Amino acid sequence: MPSPITPKLIYELKTVSGPALSPDGATLFFAKAHVDEDHMEGRSRLLRMDLSNNETVPFSSGPKDVNPKVSPDGRWVAFFRNDDKERRQVHLIPTDGGEARALTQFPGGVSDFVWSPDSAKLLFVGKVDPDQLPHDHDPRKDPRVKVVTRVRYRFDTLGWVGDAHNHLFVIGLDDEDAVQLTDGDWDDAAPAWSPDGTKVAFVSAREPDREFSFRSQIYVVDAAGGTPKLWSKGLSSATNPHWSPDGQTLVTVGSTHDDAAVFWHGELYLLEPGKAPEKLTDDSMHPNTGFGPIVPAPEIRWTDDGRLLFLGDSKGESFLYELDLNTRELKTRTEGGHQIGAISFDAHNDKAVMAVVPPDAAGDLALIELASGSQTQLTHANNAYFKAHPPARMEKFSFERAGMQIQCRVLFPPDFDKSKIYPLVVDIHGGPHGAFFDAFNPWVQIQATSGYIVLCVNPRGSSSYGLDFGKAVLGDWGGQDYLDILAAVDELAAKPYVDEDRMGLHGYSYGGFMSAWIVGQTTRFKAAVVGAPCIDLPSFYGTSDIGISFGEVQWGGMRHEAYDKFLKHSPLTYAPRVETPVLLLHGEADHRCPIEQSEQYFVTLKRLGKTVEFVRFPGCSHLFLRFAHPRLREEYLTRMKAWTDRYLLGETAAPSQTPEAVSSK
Repeated sequence: MPSPITPKLIYELKTVSGPALSPDGATLFFAKAHVDEDHMEGRSRLLRMDLSNNETVPFSSGPKDVNPKVSPDGRWVAFFRNDDKERRQVHLIPTDGGEARALTQFPGGVSDFVWSPDSAKLLFVGKVDPDQLPHDHDPRKDPRVKVVTRVRYRFDTLGWVGDAHNHLFVIGLDDEDAVQLTDGDWDDAAPAWSPDGTKVAFVSAREPDREFSFRSQIYVVDAAGGTPKLWSKGLSSATNPHWSPDGQTLVTVGSTHDDAAVFWHGELYLLEPGKAPEKLTDDSMHPNTGFGPIVPAPEIRWTDDGRLLFLGDSKGESFLYELDLNTRELKTRTEGGHQIGAISFDAHNDKAVMAVVPPDAAGDLALIELASGSQTQLTHANNAYFKAHPPARMEKFSFERAGMQIQCRVLFPPDFDKSKIYPLVVDIHGGPHGAFFDAFNPWVQIQATSGYIVLCVNPRGSSSYGLDFGKAVLGDWGGQDYLDILAAVDELAAKPYVDEDRMGLHGYSYGGFMSAWIVGQTTRFKAAVVGAPCIDLPSFYGTSDIGISFGEVQWGGMRHEAYDKFLKHSPLTYAPRVETPVLLLHGEADHRCPIEQSEQYFVTLKRLGKTVEFVRFPGCSHLFLRFAHPRLREEYLTRMKAWTDRYLLGETAAPSQTPEAVSSK
């Protein structure tokens, strides 16, 4: 008998990621992960698939092996495995199998790596910490103070940074020690080796204002060392460099706008020393830039016949794009209707394998034959689960408001009957430059498959809808974006199958901001789940790890310059108006939207006699819904649904276990 998708999906779903094709296109390596419920830990190991028959066998032993990359000569697979201090290190296994050996034993851990063209060396990004504690340091016997000398002394999920920086290192396959290639009071990332192995391109922020902005540039340094040279002069920010086959030119994702960070708006540019950047694409799509330093950007493949193959997003859908550099013709090589997070090409650009997430499944790997465009699904990681737990059905609609086209996604229960009436939950994405995609969303599916209609709006500010659309939210949080969402609610609530007296809200991060903003403006909603919100802009400015670099662009200047505007756009200002029951869910180790934001809101609402509950998740960062203890991730989803059920359905079911109980184990 089919069942709804529940918070237990944390333990029941498997994920496949990190596709790595062998140079000859005959073999695929990838990671497969799941949560071990007995030990309450994530487990991941590498698998090897023979693409002639799709036979798949274990390749590594785990328990947390990820990110495989095959050497250009096809002899080795390098990948990440944690050491005894839970720091990521590069390990090696021959492609035909064998025992893994550690290539790096770097004190600060490794965050990225790339093979040299001759397969003899690896270039990696390692953390250099001048205050690195000894391996056997005991904080009980020898407590240390932490001295802060710069604004960026911490980073969400990574925690305390202090004066540490990421730099580039080179290590041979038989070397004991790595050679440092870059240094300085800045971070270096996203390295790319030139085809002849003589140069390395990378991303770095070396301008004097680097602590106060998101600007970054592309530099090139000799592989033997030396002074890096700036190649991206003329761009405000740039990332993800890749070389031309002749090693004379770079392609990068860049932006010329100081108020449009490259990770949510960018175009492709050609870079050559001594020349101004040459723009290749417009803002009708956004090239995939990953989510550094957590998720590296996918490869841009430059073919010998002058084509660029790369992943990009447009209007909440992902595509494999092809750009002809001779004619400047841009075309899609895949159909939309899903999100693509990673890609790997063979050496001759005949095949590629993509990590694809559609709306009705948690994601699989697909093979594309690049000449014909034919696609084959290679993995079926969760077929049995979704047969037993049918996902919600997604539809889209759009409307025009205040000069912009607003696109929405609606999730209907699997047994939806338009002759019946359903409660509605409005889910709001983070960002504000995030976006809802044609992709599986766990918390949306949990609510939709349990009997709610779920509305997911991409209001102005959302990414992949063009530069003007993205910038329209700047200085106007809670303005036109709020009205976009309310107009979408009006559109859907007019349907006879929506119960306008039973509507609720859920949002996380900027979505948490907007959920709190909405209940301070209207009493229309009967329940609000507010996850990791930004509540008070003046305090966020000084407590968030991105308070300055993000806040000044988003809210119109430094706090002392725009204090009145900060207050005007803070949900905390409108707390006296709140009549909706509010549930606050927040990680205690969140540096992006610090927990003091929820603390302020809770105390204020409580003092005003409002209905509010505050749940704290110990040890959890802003990304804890992806990386935290499985029990705490389940707890978030369980409490989210229970609060909505209580006030929209009249149910009083509560989670069986509190975060405090989990943390005391």
